[in-house]
Amino acid sequence: MKKVFLIIFILFSFVQTSISSQISYDKSDFAPVSSAIYDAAYDIRYYSANNFTGNRIRGYNAPVAYMTKEGLSALSVAANDLRKQGYRLLIWDTYRPQKAVDNFVEWINNPNDEGDKSFYPDLKKSDLLKGQYIMEKSGHTRGSTVDLTLIKKDGSFVDMGGTFDLFSEISHPDYKKLTREQKKNRKILYNAMIKAGFKGIDSEWWHFTLKNEPYPDTYFNFDIE
Repeated sequence: MKKVFLIIFILFSFVQTSISSQISYDKSDFAPVSSAIYDAAYDIRYYSANNFTGNRIRGYNAPVAYMTKEGLSALSVAANDLRKQGYRLLIWDTYRPQKAVDNFVEWINNPNDEGDKSFYPDLKKSDLLKGQYIMEKSGHTRGSTVDLTLIKKDGSFVDMGGTFDLFSEISHPDYKKLTREQKKNRKILYNAMIKAGFKGIDSEWWHFTLKNEPYPDTYFNFDIE
């Protein structure tokens, strides 16, 4: 009898997990960032080889940034705030298909492909699945997360003390060995995003997710094109 109850419990747990986390190909509630933020700049890293794998990532068929309409509305608020302060947004990544995340995991599990070691100079490749660097389920795939930085209105560089996808303590928002200017610049971005309704994470100063994201349990898998 105990074995029967154990089997029922395992099956129930599996069903609950499947229900609570689903894959969707419906892109009807998504829009390109360019449709709402006219002056954003883009450097979609996973469309290029300029990322930690050294290759274009599966599902990135165009250098376009999509978000849920709710996420994009909030991002527009942050963009307006920062525009008044003399800044524009530079977008590195927004919506990320589940197939892209799967591509990351396959690369990590491939011992013959080191990728671009400059993105993880102090770590083993296998360490990237630990902590908050790379996960098998990403907030980006839910459509309301963005990786971004500041540039000046003329497009010139704003010093953040580190760059996108640098898997290092340098990327932690509270990293201590920053200059006063770098700390100030990170704070400007952080404050604008928090005020607009986003939340950050402890490991990446560039990463923000809408607090009240519309699809907290749905992982999308349509191609970016």
